[in-house]
Amino acid sequence: MELVVQRFPDMVQALVETLAMVGVSIPLAVLIGTPIGIWLFTHAPGGIRPTPKSHAVVSGIVNMIRSFPFLILLIAILPFTQFVVGTTVGTAAAIVPLTVNAIPYFARLVEQNITQLGTGAVEASRAMGATRGQIIRNVLLVDARPAIIGSVTITTVSFISYSAMVGIVGGGGIGEFAIRYGYYRYETPVMLASILVMILLVTAVQWGGTRASRFTDKRVTA
Repeated sequence: MELVVQRFPDMVQALVETLAMVGVSIPLAVLIGTPIGIWLFTHAPGGIRPTPKSHAVVSGIVNMIRSFPFLILLIAILPFTQFVVGTTVGTAAAIVPLTVNAIPYFARLVEQNITQLGTGAVEASRAMGATRGQIIRNVLLVDARPAIIGSVTITTVSFISYSAMVGIVGGGGIGEFAIRYGYYRYETPVMLASILVMILLVTAVQWGGTRASRFTDKRVTA
């Protein structure tokens, strides 16, 4: 317990670093990944505006980035990270690979969320003369909103775990803190406390995401 108290300021700093990494990378992933996911759905064969060739190219790029193990991607894009933030170490440098990996991850989830709605609402909207933009904004995104919020939750939880790997570029975070003190220095109580913090963080994110999803779901009455 004494070790935990001694390391507490460092643990708080590590938690702040994790929140910074996730707090930047996930909103960017949602901001960029959502339009990509909509585009993939819209231009897929059988979509609202099918363009099979361009869809195959974009879908292939999304799959290629998603197929990279995060640790390999982290190292592979170090030159890009240097170009974007001017350094390859630190929390800012860790945000770049997290965001690059999160964008296609979230885009594919959005595509699946919209695809699962079926074609009934789209066909009904077309019959009433709705434009493609109106169908996307007023039908697909509205109906898929609870599922998309759920996807944001899943992505956030996943990338809290991924943030533990960024210690390789000195990114910090609660995961790197646990490894540094718990594994390298054999301070088991500190590692257990770090794990507890990670569990509480993930639990809070999952609880909040579930509540938000239920709140926006028109099918849920209570």
